[in-house]
Amino acid sequence: MSKLPKGFLVGAATAAHQVEGNNIHSDYWAMEQMEHTSFNEPSLECVDHYRRYEEDIRLMAEAGLNAYRFSIEWARIEPEQGVYDESEIAHYRKVLECCRKNGIEPIVTMHHFSSPKWLIANGGWENEATIDAFANYCAYVVEQLGDLMQYVSTINEANMGLQIAEIAERYKRQMMEKMQAAMTQKDAGSDTEKKAVESSVQVGINMQSMGDAMKKQQEEYRLIFGTAEPQTFVSARTKEGDILVMRAHQAARKAMKAVRPELKIGITMSLHDIQAVEGGEEMAKRVWENEFLHYLPYIREDDFFGLQNYTRSLIGRDKVLPVPEDSEKTQMDYEYYPQALGHVIRKVHEELDMPIMITENGVGTGDDSRRTAFIQEALKGVVGCLADGIPVLGYMYWSLLDNFEWQKGFSMTFGLIAVDRKTQTRYPKESLKLLGSYTNR
Repeated sequence: MSKLPKGFLVGAATAAHQVEGNNIHSDYWAMEQMEHTSFNEPSLECVDHYRRYEEDIRLMAEAGLNAYRFSIEWARIEPEQGVYDESEIAHYRKVLECCRKNGIEPIVTMHHFSSPKWLIANGGWENEATIDAFANYCAYVVEQLGDLMQYVSTINEANMGLQIAEIAERYKRQMMEKMQAAMTQKDAGSDTEKKAVESSVQVGINMQSMGDAMKKQQEEYRLIFGTAEPQTFVSARTKEGDILVMRAHQAARKAMKAVRPELKIGITMSLHDIQAVEGGEEMAKRVWENEFLHYLPYIREDDFFGLQNYTRSLIGRDKVLPVPEDSEKTQMDYEYYPQALGHVIRKVHEELDMPIMITENGVGTGDDSRRTAFIQEALKGVVGCLADGIPVLGYMYWSLLDNFEWQKGFSMTFGLIAVDRKTQTRYPKESLKLLGSYTNR
């Protein structure tokens, strides 16, 4: 093992809704409380990071980490449209100050999946008005807290809605195949195949339960959001909505730069290591175009790019292939493939001449020895990229804490720190110590 260059940011990441608890004004909170919810369980107090952030930041610092990527929760800052909660701004100022006090560089994400409930009731992420609403929120936060910031990411995994749309379409096709096969008494929709579809997107979702309860959910959605099909950030995105997200990014960047021109502002995207098998070369090009290349015109003026990767995708002649039978799988049914990170960094660098920040990379596993091995292999790829002159700024492991993995609930353990949620006691894992050992202060 070799240390990373002096000044290289070595840290961990969280998202507000997944760790803070009691995010009562958000769309996710509302959906978790539904009678016919697609969530395995509600977030509730979560892992209480809202109150225990000082302990968690101290644990990072003691392990040697020098950076922390976290999100500011829009639903806390602006619980009603145009109404800002100064007490919540004061809270996040304390979080930022705590980072600085402990020698931790804060990397702030302005939007990480969860949105204010009112935004979704107004049309959500398919509504043109969301662009200005998001820019106004970002400008306000930077006016209040920008003196403590340096790196800011506008939107987490801006390409997620399009990925969700694609797997929803794949899931529909799979269900049609199952119905057709049922007529001939064959099963084309096994649980294994359903998991394979879910594992092709880098976020915790339950496609089957979403489908099973859809009609009843729509009735509840009407009561909560005023529409049967609320456009949350991780709803299946239209092509117009996909570009609307990028325009919101550009508007937010402009608004924040007007207040604090010195800020380094970027965006993050969920990227797979796209690998074509024989005959899949043209399909692989189309997948990469859809996942990354078509966004380039909207991000070329950014100061850095936030790269998020967990695994690879094998591409056949006309479809994304399932994980190889003999491959090790993670709790999320991804292929355990840490080599993907180095490959994706190189591929992004071919197209984008700007610094790259690894804003998420990690593994869901109950075996921490496999986590440490994953980190070591992933960072080997980062070191190789640095040696070849690729400007990588930092590596943020996902996640700091075992947390609320969206619709999957608390069953997925990505964390460097385990949490007993009955007592909220923290238990640092060996992987936290290992990651900290790479820091070169």
